[in-house]
Amino acid sequence: MSQRLQHDGGVNGTNGDSTGHRQPSRRSGGKGAGRVRMTGKQRREQLLEIGRAVFAERGYDGTSVEEIAERAGVSKPVVYEHFGGKEGLYAVVVDREMQLLLDMVTGALTGGHSRELLEQAAFALMDYIDTSTDGFKILVRDSPVAQSTGSFASLIGDIATQVEDILGLEFKSRGFDARLAPMYSQMLVGMVALTGQWWLEVRKPAKAEVAAHLVNLAWHGLEGLERHPKLVGDRKN
Repeated sequence: MSQRLQHDGGVNGTNGDSTGHRQPSRRSGGKGAGRVRMTGKQRREQLLEIGRAVFAERGYDGTSVEEIAERAGVSKPVVYEHFGGKEGLYAVVVDREMQLLLDMVTGALTGGHSRELLEQAAFALMDYIDTSTDGFKILVRDSPVAQSTGSFASLIGDIATQVEDILGLEFKSRGFDARLAPMYSQMLVGMVALTGQWWLEVRKPAKAEVAAHLVNLAWHGLEGLERHPKLVGDRKN
């Protein structure tokens, strides 16, 4: 990228973006304060934060490059220079949120008793929903772009992989088929994620109480697990 594209400042002393389009002055203080120019990295981060907020508020289809540019105080070409368009910006936002959630889950699993590990996994998901609400709203929305950059379903699969080891050890200790652990981990993580979607809107009961009930259902369900479950109805396939 040329020096001209390294910042969004003026061209030949004019108050414009890196494409030469005029934009409002950005001031750091009161009257007489000098105009603040962002570096390319700073502008990129600003656009990501604004894009994240707008995508969470309006969804992918309801978001436009025009609105993102207007909120950032730049022209549309600046957004295109950094991300190639709305789809590119959305892809980076989604990737960041997926990585953040994965890091929170894997970082929370610090060991201990199997039930405690389940608590840690449940709390990690609930903490993410609580502290990164906009990000969670973006991840759970279904959009065409999400299918090419990763979806909430694929993210749940990644998190479930982290839980497989917990269930695998638990299954072995109880004489169950450890090969079923991946399927059960998908069930457990999916249960927590869907409960989180519901809790995001109601915010009641408190987060710790929700986590306790989730683990209660999961743990006591595992505790009474049948080694070879059978269907009780007429349908067999």
